[in-house]
Amino acid sequence: MFIDLKCSIFVTNVIKMSQEQQIAIEDRFARVFNDKSFKERLNSADFEKYFKAQKSLKFQKNDIIFEDGETPRGVYFLEKGAAKLSKSGAFGKDQILRFIKEGDIIGYRSLLCGENFQAKAEAMTDIEATFLPAEVFMYLLEVDSQLSFVMLQKIAYELGESSNTITFLAQKTVRERLAEILILLEQKLGTDPEGFIKISLTREEIANIIGTATESAIRLISEFKGDSLIEVDGRNIKILNHDKLMKLGHVVL
Repeated sequence: MFIDLKCSIFVTNVIKMSQEQQIAIEDRFARVFNDKSFKERLNSADFEKYFKAQKSLKFQKNDIIFEDGETPRGVYFLEKGAAKLSKSGAFGKDQILRFIKEGDIIGYRSLLCGENFQAKAEAMTDIEATFLPAEVFMYLLEVDSQLSFVMLQKIAYELGESSNTITFLAQKTVRERLAEILILLEQKLGTDPEGFIKISLTREEIANIIGTATESAIRLISEFKGDSLIEVDGRNIKILNHDKLMKLGHVVL
């Protein structure tokens, strides 16, 4: 599938705006959702209610944080580690919807909608998280306008991301989608000291993200390696040529 110039410019602008918005919202959320900030904004009774309700949790890699269809009991704030949200599709095949990194919060959308979880959350690494019960989180939204505003921004951003995903799958070839997702994964999850994307993904997981068969993902990764775009060490991937990969995926950072 070929993308004409106007479509390419549109897509790259959307990506750039989306990433700038994501960074701004993440920074704002980090400033708002922490003990020090809550203590400054809340009265003593409300802060004590929040502080006492927190519960520290630990998950090991591959542990399920919550299941698709489970009733929300609260929200989870990731202090350390990374997770993925996925949903089982046709023939029981998982579709990865989103990656969750340190500093992110999950579980709030279903809680605010008054519905069961619409996806499964699974630890991709060992995780340290803070759990906040539903009733306390909802109360904080009522009494803390700054928290309410940033949560509204997060929901609006994720709604826009869902629309972008449709564009991503409909207007790009599988090769272009792989190039883009590698760039975005590096930006979202960061790299280790050797330059590899922090979280290792199976070929099946990569295939699920870009909407193709596992065999196609394996072939494309091999081609990218042969073209010196990436370095591959087992499940670990390091981007070697950002410029070419961004051009291939029509990505502007």
